[in-house]
Amino acid sequence: MIDLKLKNLKEVEEQFRNEVEQICEEKTEYFRELFKKYDKDLILEVIFDHSSATYKVSASINLKSKKVLLAEEGKDIVPVVTKLFNEFKKVVKKQYELERKDYEYKRKR
Repeated sequence: MIDLKLKNLKEVEEQFRNEVEQICEEKTEYFRELFKKYDKDLILEVIFDHSSATYKVSASINLKSKKVLLAEEGKDIVPVVTKLFNEFKKVVKKQYELERKDYEYKRKR
């Protein structure tokens, strides 16, 4: 089970808030499907920070082996969130595969 936590969402401009929230929910569905047989309950945190003209968005998830953290910066919030989740998907999937390989190796020995 994966829980989504959006932190500092009020720093996102009002006109983009619903769109950003919808993107986060859609991407969370991918992770729910990926981790549906995972032993541990996971928390996907997305943190927004708006300082001057740039947005900084970071995402983290606490897997069994380690906490995966990734951040992106940019001027427009929607492309930053989309790029962040695309990169985050790759990193999390790679770490998940490493955990599976490790589990299989230990099980065979």
